[in-house]
Amino acid sequence: MKRRVVIRLWISSLVILGLAIGAGGAFGQDDVTKHPSCSYCGMDRAKFAHSRVFIEYNDGSTFGACSIHCAAIDMAVHIDKSPKAIGVGDYGTKKLINAEKAFWVIGGNKMGVMTKRAKWAFESKGDAENFVKENGGQVADFEMAVKASYEDMYQDTKMIRERRLEKRKSMQSK
Repeated sequence: MKRRVVIRLWISSLVILGLAIGAGGAFGQDDVTKHPSCSYCGMDRAKFAHSRVFIEYNDGSTFGACSIHCAAIDMAVHIDKSPKAIGVGDYGTKKLINAEKAFWVIGGNKMGVMTKRAKWAFESKGDAENFVKENGGQVADFEMAVKASYEDMYQDTKMIRERRLEKRKSMQSK
């Protein structure tokens, strides 16, 4: 009898431990292994862990981007797929967090990834507010960050094209 109780407690503990580990986030942290580089711009997602985005679509497919800019492109291109889950790198910890629950900062004096107007995600509101105090910008939610990404798309794409053209020219002159 005592042995059964001990075994049940042990199994219950393992189940609770598994749930606690799983509750740490809806996302595993192996998204960079699955998608080491952004398929739109080629950027190393490990290097840009603080801005990376990982999308799991309702059909089971996944996409890894370097930034919300490239994630917005993918969501626009795949209009018939619905995101089931979206993760984003926390600016400070680089941990993948729920993008829809994150506290976003739009703008400020730090250059964004693939965009002039930065869009950074934070797991805690306090971290986002501290960032704004130090760097400017405004705290926003996910919808506002995605909307800002689409609003900025033309200027950002133009900026990227110009930078790449200059880079090609400088490579040819060497």
